[in-house]
Amino acid sequence: MSHPLNPAQKQAVEHQMGPLLVLAGAGSGKTRVITQRIARLLERGVPAHAIVALTFTNKAAGEMRERVAHVLGPKGKGNAKALTISTFHSFGLQVLTKERAAMGGAFTIFDQGDVLGTVKEVLRNLKADKSFDATAILARISNAKNAFMKAEDLPDSGVDEYDEITKLVYPKYQAALKQFRAYDFDDLVCEVARVFTDKPDVLARWQERYAFVLVDEYQDTNRAQLEVIRLLAGRHRNICVVGDDDQSIYAWRGADVRNILDFEQHFPGATVVKLEQNYRSRAPILEVANAVISKRADSKYKKTLFTEQGGGEKVHVRIAPSPEVEASFVAREMKRQIRDLGRRPKDMAVLYRSNGQSKLIEEALRENSIAHRVVGGQTFFERKEVKDLLSYLKAAVNPNDEISLRRIINYPARGSGDTSIDRLALHALARGWTLMQAVERVDALDDVPAVAREGCRDLERIIQETRKALYVERALPGEVVRRVAAMAGIKADIDAGSGTPNMAARRWGNVEGLFRTFTKRDERRAAAAEGGGAQKDDLANFLHALTLDFGADEEELKDAATLSTLHGSKGLEFDLVFLVGCEEGLLPHTRTLEAKATDPNNQDIEEERRLFYVGVTRARQELFLSRAKFRVSRGKPMNRTPSRFLAEIPPEMIDEQEVKNMGVMDPQSVQAQADALLAALDALG
Repeated sequence: MSHPLNPAQKQAVEHQMGPLLVLAGAGSGKTRVITQRIARLLERGVPAHAIVALTFTNKAAGEMRERVAHVLGPKGKGNAKALTISTFHSFGLQVLTKERAAMGGAFTIFDQGDVLGTVKEVLRNLKADKSFDATAILARISNAKNAFMKAEDLPDSGVDEYDEITKLVYPKYQAALKQFRAYDFDDLVCEVARVFTDKPDVLARWQERYAFVLVDEYQDTNRAQLEVIRLLAGRHRNICVVGDDDQSIYAWRGADVRNILDFEQHFPGATVVKLEQNYRSRAPILEVANAVISKRADSKYKKTLFTEQGGGEKVHVRIAPSPEVEASFVAREMKRQIRDLGRRPKDMAVLYRSNGQSKLIEEALRENSIAHRVVGGQTFFERKEVKDLLSYLKAAVNPNDEISLRRIINYPARGSGDTSIDRLALHALARGWTLMQAVERVDALDDVPAVAREGCRDLERIIQETRKALYVERALPGEVVRRVAAMAGIKADIDAGSGTPNMAARRWGNVEGLFRTFTKRDERRAAAAEGGGAQKDDLANFLHALTLDFGADEEELKDAATLSTLHGSKGLEFDLVFLVGCEEGLLPHTRTLEAKATDPNNQDIEEERRLFYVGVTRARQELFLSRAKFRVSRGKPMNRTPSRFLAEIPPEMIDEQEVKNMGVMDPQSVQAQADALLAALDALG
C-alpha cells in the first residue's frame, strides 16, 4: 500500500499511552497500522525488547516482522530482531521454559501425534476406540481447556454421545499428561494464564519486561488468550489490539467475539479507533457488505466501509434450478472471463459454506479444463477411496495405464506386495510386455509367490468383468462403477481400515459421491441423445477430465482458481468471487437454524451473518452470489428458500438473473420424468 496514512490510521499509529482498540474493517489496512505503530514506538525510544506483538500463525508473525524491518530500513535491522513477535503458543512456550522452576521442573511438549495417540489409548482402555473419532474428542477437550473448564464442569447434553464420552476421556487424558510431565498445545496458553494468576512474582517479571503489548486479529482470541493478555498488560496498560468484530467467525474453535466487544470493560479508559476506508473492493461490493452487516443484532461498534475507488459492476445474483446447473454456470462464467476478458484463473475464487459443496464445482471446473486448487484440504478427486475406484476403471479402459494398475494391484490387499510387483515389472520389461500382460500371464512366471498369483488372478477377473460390462453388455458407466466397487470389496476394506464408524461413513460417502458423478454423466448423455445433440465425451476422456492433476506443473498451480470454505477464505482476496449456495440451510447453516429454534438467545445466526460478510469482502472487482431453487434431499428434489442475507440486500444494489439450464440434468426435471413414467405404468395396470 503506497498511499499516506489516512486520518484514522494515523490516529492509531500515533496513539501514545494506555489501552487502544483498533476496529479494522475488511481491507482497511490493519497490518500496515500495527507494523507502523511498532515502528513508531521504536522511533520514540521504546526499547525493542520491551515490545511484544502476538498473532495466531507463524506465517503471520513472520510477515509482521518482515514489514516492521522494511519500515525501519537497514539502520533498524537490530531493533527488528530484538522485538518479540510471535504466536500466542510460541510466546507461551518461551514463558514456560524460562519459568521451569515455578512450573515444577522439567516438562515435555506433546505434539499432535502424541496427544492423538494418548486419546486413542484412553479410548481403547474404555473399549470405545471403535466407536469414536479421537480427533473430534480432542477438539472438545481443547475448547474446554481454553474456557478453563474441568471435566466436571462440562454440561450434560443427554443427547450428544461425543459430549458424554469426552466427559470420561478428559480427566484420564489429563492424568496421562501429568504422568508424563507433559503439556499439550493448549497448555502453552492455559498454563501461562495459570502461572501468571498463581505466582505474582512470575507475573511481575513479565510485566516489567514488556511495557507495550500488541495483538493482531483480536476478534479470534479465546478466553485463555484474553486472560494472558489481560494479566500481561495489567501493570502498564499499554495494550493495543487490532481486529474486526464483523469478521469474528471462529466460535466453533473457541474464539469469543465478546473479547473485542467488551474490550472497554476489560481495559477501562480505552481509546477506540475505527478503520472504515477500504482499499480492496469496489463500491458496489461494499454497499452489499454494509447492507447485510448493518443488520447484526449483536453489534456494538457500527462501521460503514467506504472506498475512493470509482466504478464497478453491480453485484450479480444468479438463480439456478439446481446445484448442478449452479456449478455449470460458475465454470462457464470463469471460462468466459478467461477467454473474453483475459482474467487469470488465480484471480478467481469459489467460496462455499461446507466442504461437501465443492464436489460439483470441482467436477464442472475439471470438465471445462480450468485449473484449480482447494484451500485447506484435498480435492474430492484426490481422496484415496475416490482415486482407488477411478483407477480400476482407468485400468479397464486403458490396459497400458501402468500408474493406475500399480495403484490397485494390491488394493484391497490381495497378497501382491512390493517385491511381487517388482518381479512382475521385471518380467514385463524382459519380455516386452505391459504390466497388465504380466498380471494376465502370472501363472507362467516361476518366481511369483502363490498368494501373489492368486491376487493377480483376482485382479484380472475384476478387470475382465469390467471390460465385458462396458464393451459387450454396453452397461452404463454409472452402473459399472458400482459393480467394480462391489467386486473389489472396497466398502469392506473401508469399514475395516477407517478406525471409527464415523470415518468409515465419511469415506464411503465419498465413494457414493463418485457413483452420483457417473450417474449424472449418464443422464446428461441420455438427455443429449434424446434431443438429437452430440454426445461430447467418451468414457476415457471423461476419466481423464476427472483425474487431471492440475498441481503437476508448478507454473500451472500458481495460476489456478481457488476453491475454499468461507472459514478458509479469511485473509484472502480475489478480483472475482463466486459465493455459491446462498440458501437457508446452507448459509445460514441448518445446524444454526436448529440451534436457534431450540434456544431463541442463540447467537450463531449472527456468526453466519459475519461469515457471509467475510465472503462478500473477499472480492476486489466483481462478485457473484448464487443459489439453487431445488436440491436433492433423501432422493427427492426439495424446494430451497433464498438465504435471509440475500433478502436483506436492497434490489437496486444487485443485478439478479435466472441461470439457463445448458443441458445439465436438474432434479426437478428428472423427478417430473420419473413421475410421468410411474403414471404411465399405473395406467397400463
